[in-house]
Amino acid sequence: MKAKGDIKYLTATKIGVIKKKYCRFKKNGIRYIDYKDPEYLLNFINEQGKIFPRRLTGNSLKYQRKVSQAIKRARHLSLLPYVADLLK
Repeated sequence: MKAKGDIKYLTATKIGVIKKKYCRFKKNGIRYIDYKDPEYLLNFINEQGKIFPRRLTGNSLKYQRKVSQAIKRARHLSLLPYVADLLK
C-alpha cells in the first residue's frame, strides 16, 4: 500500500525555475531585421507558419512589430510560405 504522503505526479514539477525572457535584438544591438533572410525568420514562426507572439519569443513591442513586418514582406516575395504543414 502507498503511504499517506506519497504523491505521484505525471510530470516533474519545476518550482521556482522561471527563465527570464529578454529581447534578443536589444541585447545584441540589432536595429534592422532583414526580410531577405528566411532562415533567421524561421525562428519566429511555428510549424504551421504562424508568427509566435511576444509572450513566447520575449521580444519587445518595437522589435516584435519589425519581425512581423519582415515576415509579411518575406511571405509576399515567396521567401516564406503563408501556410505550411511541418515547416521545420
